Amino acid sequence: MAESESTYKRRRIERSPSPTFKLEDDTYEPYVPVAQRRNAKLAKLAARSGLESEREKARREQQEQDEREDALREEERLREKARKERTLLQEAQEVHSKKAAEDAKKTTEEKAEEADAEILAAIASRKKLASDLELAKGISYTESRKTSWRPPKHIRDRTPDQHQRIREKHHIIVEGNDPPPPVERFADMKIPEPLLKLLKSKRIIEPTPIQIQGIPVAFSGRDMIGIAFTGSGKTLAFCLPVIMTAAEEEAKLPFVRGEGPVGIILCPSRELATQTYENVLAWTDALSSNGQYPKLNTLLCIGGISMGEQSHVLNKGLHIVVATPGRLIDMLEKKRFTFNNCKYLVMDEADRMIDLGFEEDVRNILSFFRHQRQTLLFSATMPRKIQDFAQGSLINPVLVNVGRAGAANLDVLQIVEYVKQEAKMVYLLESLQKTAPPVIIFSENKNEVDDIHEYLLLKGVEAVAIHGSKTQEERQYAIKAFKSGQKDVMVASGVASKGLDFNEIQHVIIFTMPKEIEDYVHQIGRTGRSGKTGIATTFVNMNTPEQTLLDLKYLLMEAGQKVPPFLQTIEDPRVAQGGSIKGCPVCGGLGHGISNCPKLEDAQRRQMASQRANHDGGGY
Repeated sequence: MAESESTYKRRRIERSPSPTFKLEDDTYEPYVPVAQRRNAKLAKLAARSGLESEREKARREQQEQDEREDALREEERLREKARKERTLLQEAQEVHSKKAAEDAKKTTEEKAEEADAEILAAIASRKKLASDLELAKGISYTESRKTSWRPPKHIRDRTPDQHQRIREKHHIIVEGNDPPPPVERFADMKIPEPLLKLLKSKRIIEPTPIQIQGIPVAFSGRDMIGIAFTGSGKTLAFCLPVIMTAAEEEAKLPFVRGEGPVGIILCPSRELATQTYENVLAWTDALSSNGQYPKLNTLLCIGGISMGEQSHVLNKGLHIVVATPGRLIDMLEKKRFTFNNCKYLVMDEADRMIDLGFEEDVRNILSFFRHQRQTLLFSATMPRKIQDFAQGSLINPVLVNVGRAGAANLDVLQIVEYVKQEAKMVYLLESLQKTAPPVIIFSENKNEVDDIHEYLLLKGVEAVAIHGSKTQEERQYAIKAFKSGQKDVMVASGVASKGLDFNEIQHVIIFTMPKEIEDYVHQIGRTGRSGKTGIATTFVNMNTPEQTLLDLKYLLMEAGQKVPPFLQTIEDPRVAQGGSIKGCPVCGGLGHGISNCPKLEDAQRRQMASQRANHDGGGY
């Protein structure tokens, strides 16, 4: 009992004291009823919600205003675009209407001329005929090569009107600045006596028109473009100047091994190069025959022959080289000789040299020249396109033209006959009876050449054949046998039509009419040479393109020849549309324009084939 009471006292003493409250304490918060607190909280939330609603409303209104402004700007932009498009359309319509009105005023001929001008401009972008070094360095010459030649005083004393009357008398057309005067006698050209005797022995007494003007131009050192019909003496016109230039250089200081040549004559075919070489040999031998003039060395540089056979020429000083492009480039690259002293360059059948894939070869050859050269281009068919291109490449050139470029020789009687394909062989034998041999038969197809040759041999005709697939020995034999009279007939492809001169050819038979009219002009030009007359018989039929027949029709009309009835019925669409007849500037044909020129089409096909070949070969 006493113990429990003691424990109770102790516990009461240890209990913590009661808290005391001060009413004036700052931390005191009065009591707020729950309902009132809830209402206050709701009011606060409502106030905050109202503020956020105002902000959202303002933001939404601003967005709507921005959208309205964007819509207005887009609408304005679309209106502006539409206005501009309408303006451009209106302008285009006005231009179109104006052009249509102008075209309506133009004749068909004017439209054709504009189309031709566009094509000519497209093909006139070729580099000029100069070496790559000259083109790269911008080297250009302004003055012609100086020479020691001058015409006699009585010719120099003539007035320009007298010179012009002489040109008109011989139908010579001259273009160029201050051309040299025409000279009507070989002796007045100051040609050495031994050469005059040789010419007289060959019954060449007076110069032909191309020689009357061409030789003085070449002697005076001027660059020249010479155009004259086949058989008019162009070879003599460019060979005499190079011979005299070489003789003059040799007389000043004799050439030793490794020196030369002085002049180079380029030809498109081996046969033409061989013929020119033989002429040069005959003239140089005659020049040195009396010992008054030095002996000149001439090299024939063509494919298919061994150059070792001419080592005796290469071991001496070299004066003149007659060459085809491929073999000449090979010899120059091997440094068998150089052009360090070369002053004279001739291209025979120049339009062929430039157009038949030789242009890059010619440019390559020109790169071997180290000094200015005199350049002469000669051909019977040199269209305006080639003339313009050549004039832009030469130095102050003189163009000498005898007759229209591409016109047929007036000394050739042209007979055109309609012969069915299956009847050609039989009719060929009948045509061979028209004249005595020798006779040349032309065909564009190599297999057809062989067929004709075999047929004639079976019929007992002494004949030979020549085309590009024959070996060089076969080609040389054929030409030699035909020229010597061992064979009466030569069947040939186009390879024998360019510049080759055969003696006493009275008759040419064109078994297959070539597509290009200038090939026809060259082929019939193998007869009627040097003032003599000849006959050309041409077979045509349904296989001959109408455009080619139209070219042939105009060529016959121009030469005053008889036009057969079946050719007269062929109408020119240009005339039917009110146009006029103008020669094609690319090939010289009178029956078509440049837009449908077969030569241009053929060149484009060859170029595309070459590009495809290069592309196909590039992957290997």
